[in-house]
Amino acid sequence: QVQLVESGGGLVQAGGSLRLSCTASGRAVSDYAMGWFRQAPGREREFVTSVSANGESTYYADSVKGRFAISRDNAKNTVYLLMSSLKPEDTAVYYCGARYITYSERSATYSRPTSYAHWGQGTQVTVST
Repeated sequence: QVQLVESGGGLVQAGGSLRLSCTASGRAVSDYAMGWFRQAPGREREFVTSVSANGESTYYADSVKGRFAISRDNAKNTVYLLMSSLKPEDTAVYYCGARYITYSERSATYSRPTSYAHWGQGTQVTVST
């Protein structure tokens, strides 16, 4: 069973940048496809980006394409989300999710929350005007 812990959230002005980290323990993160989601008050959890287990494939929501970048360092058991050109509408709690994959799925990315069985506790990102 993998455990996930997000960190790096905070308060930032519009146009600024933040880097979120999701550190896994219990199992190697290389066994998992990873995703970042966010949830604003009163709204459903929303897909942000995902990366395949082997790091070869990434996928982004249109709302963050060109501004956010996902990466993974399997040696550090950590996945990152670099957020640039932040907007007030990016304000949300950001969660990372992990999906255990088989060898045949090693290049696949997943954009639905129901595809992920493991979640962290979330980290708050607030973007001020």
